[in-house]
Amino acid sequence: MKINPKEDVVTLPFSSGTTGASKGVMLTHYNLVAQIRVLFRHGDPETVINVTPLFATYALSIIMGGHFHVGNTIVLLSRFEPSTFLQAIQDYKVTHAPLVPPLVLFLAKHPLVDKFDLSSLKSISSGAAPLSREMEIAVAKRIPSLETVGQGFGMTELSGQSHHAPRDKIVPGSVGFLLPNLECKIIDLDTGKTLGPNQDGEMCIRGPIVMKGYLNNPEATARTIDSHGWLHTGDIAHYDRDEYFFIVGRLKELIKYKGFQVPPAELEAILIAHPNIDDVAVIGVPDIEAGELPKAFVVRRGNVTAEEIMAFVAKKVQPQKKLRGGVEFVDQIPKSASGKILRRMLRKHVEAKSSRAKL
Repeated sequence: MKINPKEDVVTLPFSSGTTGASKGVMLTHYNLVAQIRVLFRHGDPETVINVTPLFATYALSIIMGGHFHVGNTIVLLSRFEPSTFLQAIQDYKVTHAPLVPPLVLFLAKHPLVDKFDLSSLKSISSGAAPLSREMEIAVAKRIPSLETVGQGFGMTELSGQSHHAPRDKIVPGSVGFLLPNLECKIIDLDTGKTLGPNQDGEMCIRGPIVMKGYLNNPEATARTIDSHGWLHTGDIAHYDRDEYFFIVGRLKELIKYKGFQVPPAELEAILIAHPNIDDVAVIGVPDIEAGELPKAFVVRRGNVTAEEIMAFVAKKVQPQKKLRGGVEFVDQIPKSASGKILRRMLRKHVEAKSSRAKL
C-alpha cells in the first residue's frame, strides 16, 4: 500500500483533556520520524526504566520510539508502585530514568528511597509537566550518583518534545534549547506581538513535528494552529540571552489578582521546598474585590500550620502573590496519569464547599 508520509496518520493519541474535552491528535509518519531523528543518536548503551503509560506521547516517542531505536535496554513496569520501582532500579542497575514530576518528588522526599541501592542511576529526565529548579536540586542531593537531572518541553500535539538540553549543558529550572529544524517565538498575551529575551508570553512552535490536526475537529485545530502554521501551546514561557527556555505556567491556569497575573507553578516551586510539605497545588479562588486569590492545597508532613505556610510564602514573593486564598490540607493532589495537576478537580472541590456553605 502506498502512503504519503506527510499526510497519512500513523497514530492517534489523545490530548490529556486537562483544559477541555479530550481530542484525538493526528500524528503522521513524517511527524514521528522528525521527532525521533533529532532527539536520539547512537551512543553508550543505557538501561532505562519506564513507568509512564505507553499510550502517552511521552512514552510513545521517547521510550518506544527513541530508546528502542538506539538499542537501549528498557525495564518496563505496568504501573508505579514505590517498592517495585526502587527494587527494579536496584536489581537491573538502571542508569537513566525518564520520569514525570510526581516521581521526581517521590525520589527527592520519600523515606523509602534510603532503603535501596540506587547508585547505578546516573541521569534523570523529566517531562509532561514543569519541574521546579528546587526539585531538580533536591533529587540530585538525595541520590549522589546522579550526574544530571534535567527536563524538556513537549506536547502530544508536537509529537513529543520541542525543547531539550544535552546532559552537559543543563541549567536547573530550564527546559533547555529549541530542537533542530524548529522555530519558536514568545508572543505578548494581549497583542500577539513577538517578545524578546526575558519577557513572559505564550510560547508558539512551528516545524515538522507539529500535528496534522485534531481528528474531526477543525474548529479546535484552527484555535491551536494559526494560519501561518504556528502551534499555540498555551504555555507561558520566556528565554534568556543564551536561548535557554523556561516555562512559567499555563495560560488558562494564570491567577488574576487585581489585574496582576500570578503563575501557580511559581508558588508551587516555593512551597515544595518547605521541609514539611510533601506535595502541593495552587489555584485561584473567586473573590468579589480582587477577582481571584491564590490558594494552596497542601499534603503536609508533620505539624506545620496553615499560618506558618502562608508566612513562609509571604517572605519570598511580591504582595500580589501571597496566599490570600488560604491553605487547605489534603491527603493527596489529584493528577493525571502523566503527572499533570488536575486543577479543575480542585476548582470543583472549592465550588462544592462554597455551595454547601450557602445552604
